[in-house]
Amino acid sequence: MTGRCRSGYTLDDHPRVAIRPRQILPSTTVSTAPRVLMLAPEPFFEPRGTPFSEYHRIKALGELGVQIDLVTYPIGQDVDLPNLRIYRCVKPPFVRRVAIGPSLVKVLLDLSLATTAIRLARPGRYAAIHSHEEAGALGVWLARRLRIPHLYDMHSSLPQQLTSFGYSRSRLIRQIFERSERAMIAGSQVVITICQELQDTVVAIGAGERAILIENVMGGDVDDADVSVPVREHWGIMASTPVVLYTGTFEAYQGLELLYGAAAQLKRTHPAARILIVGGDAEQVAAARVTAERDALPLVFAGRRPAHEIPSFVTASDILVSPRIAGTNTPLKIYSYLRSGRPIIATNLRTHTQVLEPGTAVLVAPDPSALAEAVGRLIDEPAERKRLATAAAALAARKYSRASYLERTREAYARLLGAGTLPDRASAATGSATAGSVTSP
Repeated sequence: MTGRCRSGYTLDDHPRVAIRPRQILPSTTVSTAPRVLMLAPEPFFEPRGTPFSEYHRIKALGELGVQIDLVTYPIGQDVDLPNLRIYRCVKPPFVRRVAIGPSLVKVLLDLSLATTAIRLARPGRYAAIHSHEEAGALGVWLARRLRIPHLYDMHSSLPQQLTSFGYSRSRLIRQIFERSERAMIAGSQVVITICQELQDTVVAIGAGERAILIENVMGGDVDDADVSVPVREHWGIMASTPVVLYTGTFEAYQGLELLYGAAAQLKRTHPAARILIVGGDAEQVAAARVTAERDALPLVFAGRRPAHEIPSFVTASDILVSPRIAGTNTPLKIYSYLRSGRPIIATNLRTHTQVLEPGTAVLVAPDPSALAEAVGRLIDEPAERKRLATAAAALAARKYSRASYLERTREAYARLLGAGTLPDRASAATGSATAGSVTSP
């Protein structure tokens, strides 16, 4: 396979079972600047959960001196990060977008991704393979073939995705997902988990000694963050109007119906308030606007916005809300919200409580009345808003700093490649390579 990158590169409930990793031969490719093959079965980059997590993982590894060849979907924005080269697989006919969660489109794209990864995975080229989500199955197989170590980046539980996205109730399919997940964990020398619930899952399977918890502390932050967007002016919201902000997707587990129910009550108790909703595909936003106009709800829809604009929306708001009703992964936005200087209201579920401590946010039952009451109370109590925001920022500084994220990432790769493998920070900085992108023929 030949081609050229833009930057000039040439493309030449589980039972407890003890799981032991296989023996790996020392890799001849490990040097002061190890090169890793990374598999990301997502549109990269898009401003949503897993791609954000991948973005910050790649950025941290680049800073630590790891060179990454990323194989990903042919959909998404190119990004410019140190030590990163992007290889995009072939796009199947008629594929324009990739919905969140399991789908037949993802099966087609994963097959295409596998073809590209297999062509790249030559003996002696890589020190390790780093796989995200379902690509762990391919990554484990390739790592065995090349006799190099494998790292599984576990962003979610694959069987749980079937429930969260309402994809299938088939017991057979769930068993396949469960077995696949166990095989990926069993075949990996290191497993990164992004929340306590996933860490507990890996421990219960019997692989806790190879798991390392690295929360997505950077959330949805990006380097080119912009706080100058005139949000209130653009969307016709007066400076004195209380604004409640939701950012995220429109998937059912996010709890937007719960938020709409709370809005119906707020229009009676706090008629001046507005709920600003950022995110959603055009079709989803159009359908939601119909509902809002029919019921005269105090909702303002901004649609999907570039990641760098989100800080402007946060700055323009008074209260941040996360009404999620299902799932156990912590929403990435929670980490950014903690540092935002704005108070957080979230449902009192493990998806939030594994990060949000008492006194750092208002935690409510997943009920419209409870949510509306909490929003109304914070609108009426500016001193409480300030206290909560201060406590949240202190929590972020104490437990969810970027320094801790980098250190745990270094620890994960020390386990993967061996202590002393990564170059020192000075060498890493001078060895950076600019991102490029190539599409597989």
